[in-house]
Amino acid sequence: MTSSCIAFDGPRRIAVGPLAEVAADTKRAIDAGAEGPILVFDETTSELVEIDFRGSVAAVVKRLPAAVAAPEPEAPEPEAPRGRGRPKLGVVAREVTLLPRHWDWLASQPGGASVALRKLVEEARRTHAAADAARQSREAAYRFMSAIASSYEGFEEASRALFAKQGARFQELLRPWPVDVRQHTLALALASFAADQV
Repeated sequence: MTSSCIAFDGPRRIAVGPLAEVAADTKRAIDAGAEGPILVFDETTSELVEIDFRGSVAAVVKRLPAAVAAPEPEAPEPEAPRGRGRPKLGVVAREVTLLPRHWDWLASQPGGASVALRKLVEEARRTHAAADAARQSREAAYRFMSAIASSYEGFEEASRALFAKQGARFQELLRPWPVDVRQHTLALALASFAADQV
């Protein structure tokens, strides 16, 4: 579950912060006559967060997932039969499909296939960290724009500028947009343009 959310009443930002606080503030805004549409997003990924706003503020917060609404230490679960991997270290076994020549190469590496795969993944994560951050930033900005601004003037052109990595043009096309939508869109896209300039 997301750690931080942002809520909008149409183009106006209502609240930002932990989900339980955002849900409560958004419910109060709805009760005060928010015009809508009401949209709540994961602040980082821009995934829409579904909240049931029926009833009182307390009822809305109570229906949120327990880990969000009232964090409490959980009782340890009974241990399941031990499978492959090292669960206490966070290592889990999953299926990987490779060609025979790939398995042959992995088997010939010091430590075997698992160690070699972990090293390859870590190296790729380090090598592509900036590109991955830029891609995730672009995807989050586009997801947010599509949900809230698809009818705005310049949306299509701004989308093209975002994916073409044209930061100055992107900012210019967002200038006429409502201030809260523009600011959040630019905040989401910032890592995209910054990473590409490194």
